[in-house]
Amino acid sequence: MSRFRYGEYHDGPDPLAPPYDVRAALDELGRSVMNGTRPAQALRDLARHGTRDVPGLDHLLRRVREQRAALRAAGRLDGTLDQVRSLLDRAVGQERAELFPDPSDDARLRESELDALPSDTAAAVRRLAGYEWRSAAARATFDELRGLLRGEVLDSHFRGMKRALESGRPEDLRRVRAMVGALNAMLEADDRGEHTQDDFDRFMAEFGDMFPDRPRDLTELVDSLARRAAAARRLLDSLTPRQRAELNDLMAHTVEEAGLEDEMGRLSAALQARRPELAWTGGEPTRGTDPLGIGDATTVLEELADLAELETSLGQDYAGAGLDDIDEDAVRRALGRSAVDDLARLRELERELHDQGYLRGSRSRLQLTPKALRRLGETALREVLSAAPTSRSGHHDSTGAGAAGEPTGATRPWRYGDEQPLDVVHTLRNAATRPHAPGDPPGRLRLRPDDFEVVETERRNAAAVCLLVDLSYSMALRDLWSTAKQTAMALHSLVTTRFPQDAVQVVGFSDYARELPASGLAELEWEPVQGTNLQHALMLAGRHLDRHPEFDPIVLVVTDGEPTAHLERDGSSSFSWPPSARTTDLTLAEVDRMTRRGAALNVFLLADDPRLRAFVDEVARRNGGQVARPDPARLGSYVVHDFLERRRRAG
Repeated sequence: MSRFRYGEYHDGPDPLAPPYDVRAALDELGRSVMNGTRPAQALRDLARHGTRDVPGLDHLLRRVREQRAALRAAGRLDGTLDQVRSLLDRAVGQERAELFPDPSDDARLRESELDALPSDTAAAVRRLAGYEWRSAAARATFDELRGLLRGEVLDSHFRGMKRALESGRPEDLRRVRAMVGALNAMLEADDRGEHTQDDFDRFMAEFGDMFPDRPRDLTELVDSLARRAAAARRLLDSLTPRQRAELNDLMAHTVEEAGLEDEMGRLSAALQARRPELAWTGGEPTRGTDPLGIGDATTVLEELADLAELETSLGQDYAGAGLDDIDEDAVRRALGRSAVDDLARLRELERELHDQGYLRGSRSRLQLTPKALRRLGETALREVLSAAPTSRSGHHDSTGAGAAGEPTGATRPWRYGDEQPLDVVHTLRNAATRPHAPGDPPGRLRLRPDDFEVVETERRNAAAVCLLVDLSYSMALRDLWSTAKQTAMALHSLVTTRFPQDAVQVVGFSDYARELPASGLAELEWEPVQGTNLQHALMLAGRHLDRHPEFDPIVLVVTDGEPTAHLERDGSSSFSWPPSARTTDLTLAEVDRMTRRGAALNVFLLADDPRLRAFVDEVARRNGGQVARPDPARLGSYVVHDFLERRRRAG
């Protein structure tokens, strides 16, 4: 009978977790774009900050910096020198204790030899390497010192070697010599182009227990050994000149005694030649108080170097940076599996934004797609409506698509641009009764454009909507730019989704005016030019209304300054400050034309300026429209609800 065990899932991300909230990430990215950030930078910012459910790179970066601080406080790098001095003093003391009771000349000669030992630890160790110890305890202590040095020095080159040599058996050292020799031979064969994966597999079968990180090929082995060798070099650079000289001499003496001088020299040169880009010089200060052995100190510096590289890739502060630059293995070594999962979720989020059709283009030329812009418009509308005060509904009287009302019972051929519902029965009948062309599959209907028919419906009132948005330099100076863009996107989304029969136009104006396509609203930038040419904007709006003479006109103006520019007869823009009488007269002339069209102008003032107030009051007197002075932070809600109220009154 089968038995099952149930428990918490630990092997990576939860497979039953809900999918990524790509829309929320898109909204966050869209806010950055509307604040003036380019899409590529906005995507990088999203990766740095993350989302509500996915930690960003800044979170991982903070953990890396905490790890580096902890490693710097791990201990002193000169611990081996302290241990060697301590063992050396103990051995000399034990030898003196053995010699003191002996009255012979040999004992006095030995004492004088001990008295003449140099103060330099490495030189003293070298001097005593050939000394004939009288004390068995002193000999054992000195052997402990030599074993310590052998293990620490080899551990600084091969991580974990210290444990492999703990037994002190001669055969262990002989095996290390065989491994280093085989490694050098393999590297030289690779230089000649003769190395194969089978050669590496045989090497690992014999010596794999000496490499706890279990490299999969020669490249990974070289990477691991070169990083450690570079860290060992930087260890010496991190010491004082005296400490550096003593430790370097001790290491050289130890390698020489182990019979590895030539082989280690060849290996060191080969590793540096293969990985010259590593930091082979430069000290790394530490603040700890506990002494560290050479091997442990090398490990600390190796990990600090890995963390420094990881900090650079997580920081993404270089040209062409991307999430693919971050080494998963480095993240796993430094921060664990959970951090790798966080990185994978960020990559998946970025991939989904592309795969679901919200982003297109290369990393350096990233663009928001029309689908993304529609989503951002919906989000802007939702945020605008949620911030608005309670008012009458104002929603359209139908949620159906198209510019039609109740069906009349008649149909007509479909024409390009029609939004009435299709009459499926008549459309299929047309396809079935039409003579079949050669090549049409037998027994199947092939629809053609002239087969389609639409349902005739009663016409409902439609509106021609014009939103005129000030793009002048002062809008950016007053930090009103993103609010104005959000307002334009919200109104455009409202009209196109809830009032599809309406014709909406967004016009931006500074020294000149121009129609703003919906596809460019999110990435629209303010214009660093002087001039508020409301006259030109009203001219463009008037043309829009004239193209839809049967539609109810709705004109909304958002500005923070009185008109300071107008068009001359040759089409050039004329700017003056303070505003000239000609600018004011020409602008009011366009206001009068709007009045004759029956279009009331509702003006939203974003600045409290006496001259501006006087101008818009004159506009209201001549046109009959309204003037509002909304809180700039709630501009969108005022504009949208004003539109809804006017739309409701229009029927």
